[in-house]
Amino acid sequence: MPSKLHMAPLALAALLVIEAASATTANAAETLVKIGVSGPLSGANAFAGKDNENGVRLAIEELNAQKLQVGGTTLRFELQSEDDQGDPKQGVNVAQKFADAKVKFVLGPYNSGVAIPASRVYNDSGILMSTVGTNPKITQSGYATVFRIVASDTQVGGSMAAYAAKELKLKNVGVIDDRTAFGQGIAMEFKRQAQAAGMKVAGHEYTTDKATDFAAILTALKAKRVDAVFFGGYAPQGAPMARQMKQLGLNVPLLGGDTLCSPEMAKLGGAAVGENVRCAQAGAIVARQPGGPAFINAYKARFKRDPDVYAPSFYDQTKFIAQAMKSANSIDAAKVGAAMHAISYQGVVGTYGYDPKGNLKKTAVTVYTFKGGVLSPLASY
Repeated sequence: MPSKLHMAPLALAALLVIEAASATTANAAETLVKIGVSGPLSGANAFAGKDNENGVRLAIEELNAQKLQVGGTTLRFELQSEDDQGDPKQGVNVAQKFADAKVKFVLGPYNSGVAIPASRVYNDSGILMSTVGTNPKITQSGYATVFRIVASDTQVGGSMAAYAAKELKLKNVGVIDDRTAFGQGIAMEFKRQAQAAGMKVAGHEYTTDKATDFAAILTALKAKRVDAVFFGGYAPQGAPMARQMKQLGLNVPLLGGDTLCSPEMAKLGGAAVGENVRCAQAGAIVARQPGGPAFINAYKARFKRDPDVYAPSFYDQTKFIAQAMKSANSIDAAKVGAAMHAISYQGVVGTYGYDPKGNLKKTAVTVYTFKGGVLSPLASY
């Protein structure tokens, strides 16, 4: 075939028309799928929001490279990330913004207190929501396209209570919660199941997710001779709490849920965060899973840092949504949601399969501590 430089003008024009038509056809055969991420990209928990976003971004880049075919067209995934500031009102605004932008799949919110009110907007707008919010109320509304992609407070709080009773042999514990939907939820579950396991809850104190001074409540628990403190809250409060426990001579374990299982705890707490901290995190130990090392290496190569708590779960759920699209041969959120209830997906964290309410049918919970500033697994339940 002669080169374009040696073709007659009319022949060249005809060829250009054909090429333009071919390009239009190729573009027409590509379907855009917007994936929203709602999380705290500012404030104390911004590290977690960015980590979650990175997990979704990595999955989207891999899916686009695969050129997934659904309904006879190639899907092109596009990330739209919004800062909900960890605030319920802002989370509802973000949900409405996604609805207006015709986003049909959202990963997040991160915070239970944001996920509970936002879930109604997502449901009413026909949007599939996948959250790591652990408060049981999130999936009690019966919304068909709301999924919790990690263990609930019931599972995480129960596992930490079991560990405290069986492994630490605790008898007299104190509880602190930060009054958020997450903090209250997990603290109450730990308290309930600790008492069922024979432990005495000597005191239940309260703080906020903005506090920095815990001297008064820690002194109150020290006076009650507790042999551990369970904190329902986030790492930006958990780390200074660990420091202040040492300063007050309250040398007992600080227990918590998945939000304390973060490198941010060691970063903020320094030498005060070590084997004195025990936290329970949903999922198996990623580095020991078949696809775990490959994910960790890919994440580090792309973002120049280690993944935090939930990047693997957000990555997995994005991939599961794509698999469900293929299974349903549709990008309709309701059909994709129905497929996700019917099939399972093997991700880097474990196997994902959902019950009718959108909870994981089965999930491991692993208890960790910190050694040399790095999370170290102790036991799985």
